Amino acid sequence: MTVALAAAVAALALLPLVHIAVAVAEVGWSGVAELVFRPRVAELLGNTVRLVAGTVAVTAVLGVGAAWLVERTALPGRRAWHVLLVAPLALPAFVSSSAWISLLPGLDTYGGALLVVSLAYAPFVYLPAVAAFRGLDPALEETARGLGLSTWGVFRRVQLPQLRVAVLGGTLLVALHVLAEFGALAMLRYPTFTTAVYDQYRATFNGPAATMLAGVLVLLCLVLLLAEIRLRGTRGYARTGAGAARQLRPVRLGTLTGPALLALAAVVALSLLVPLAALVSWFRTGTSARVDWAALATTTGTTLALAAAAAAVTTVLALPTGWLAVRRRGPVATLLERTTYLGSAVPAIVVALALVAVSIRVLPALYQTVPVLLAAYAILFLPRAIVTVRAAVEQSPPVHDDVAASLGVSAPARLWRVTLPLLAPGIGAGAALVFLAVVTELTATLLLAPTGTETLATAFWSASSALEFGAAAPYAVVMVLLSAPATVLLSRDALPRDARRGLTP
Repeated sequence: MTVALAAAVAALALLPLVHIAVAVAEVGWSGVAELVFRPRVAELLGNTVRLVAGTVAVTAVLGVGAAWLVERTALPGRRAWHVLLVAPLALPAFVSSSAWISLLPGLDTYGGALLVVSLAYAPFVYLPAVAAFRGLDPALEETARGLGLSTWGVFRRVQLPQLRVAVLGGTLLVALHVLAEFGALAMLRYPTFTTAVYDQYRATFNGPAATMLAGVLVLLCLVLLLAEIRLRGTRGYARTGAGAARQLRPVRLGTLTGPALLALAAVVALSLLVPLAALVSWFRTGTSARVDWAALATTTGTTLALAAAAAAVTTVLALPTGWLAVRRRGPVATLLERTTYLGSAVPAIVVALALVAVSIRVLPALYQTVPVLLAAYAILFLPRAIVTVRAAVEQSPPVHDDVAASLGVSAPARLWRVTLPLLAPGIGAGAALVFLAVVTELTATLLLAPTGTETLATAFWSASSALEFGAAAPYAVVMVLLSAPATVLLSRDALPRDARRGLTP
């Protein structure tokens, strides 16, 4: 039974890829060649690849550099800098881009897009880099210094190779987000595959051209996933023994302290203070700054209801897969679990197109209904729930279930009275992650939400697209307030050692 449920969940996650494959088969090779091998597609490919490559490079430098300053130097106020560097995660990228474009209308260039998305996604590299720095053995660095290596030499030859997996994982996440990004790039008027698919869909209502562009986008995602696996390799970086505990001696920057502080201040100002200042400006000077409290309350209620429903549905779907991956380890369980990750690697617009096609062809009555929208959320955010559920199952000894069975308790009763209480922390964490992701989801909601249904993200998008920034500001503020708790938890979870002890150097 569990295997059948997990297989059904995996089939749901594969739905976007199956839709693309069926569409390609229907169009045929000649049709695919006609739709894909065009000058416009080549232009979109160039724009997309250039932006992904540039963003990966910039975020790698910003993330690793900031992590080194926070974790390995005696920089003043490291705890505060850590929180400020993580804080941009509370600002959706499309909110930041709207803020920037309202302040600098001429920012609709490659440089502007690179600036905005790099600042928005730099924490995705910073956080794993911080965690990797915390796990490094200080003895290796001390030995390297004892052999005459400079601070730069220690970083390049000792620290950086051990950061490889963390940095590759973070930059992969950045690259996938840039490929899937719609709102920020549409606001900046920078054309990529995602924005082109949306425009094509709106023009031809899920025509073959939109589907073929989505297929190219999926191929780019798969290339990135394979490249990350290839670059990561099979080399191990863990110590073979616990070793002796050693106190880390932070690097004294000396005359470079001032420039380092200025660099971090510039990153924080550009990624956090500028968008927040724009929101304040929208409230104070926007011609549409009068708040419609009734509409804001209604939209917030709709968003919370959809997010709560999506969290519940996604977590329920994650249970059989997470349970199977731990309790019945093997090739089948691994395959079913890994399959669910493919859906989250596919851009939201591809997921939405697949569900539009399936609902129209199979059950037209479901088109633009809440169940279809919840299915999209589940496909996109299943891994967030599965990871936490699996971790909870790992920590739940099977002996409790065995004892209950030996006492004659039925399987449904064991599930309700034994298993679920033990898994409650993991289930709650997964539901919270899905909830917060849905609150700021834009692309799938724009395409699949029932007519007349507005969420905070879509209401912000409608107002900001009409340049009514004052009217858009309240929706942005509520999204930030709802996203802030998760950001605070992330910053607390990855605080430097001395900061967690309450010491600020």
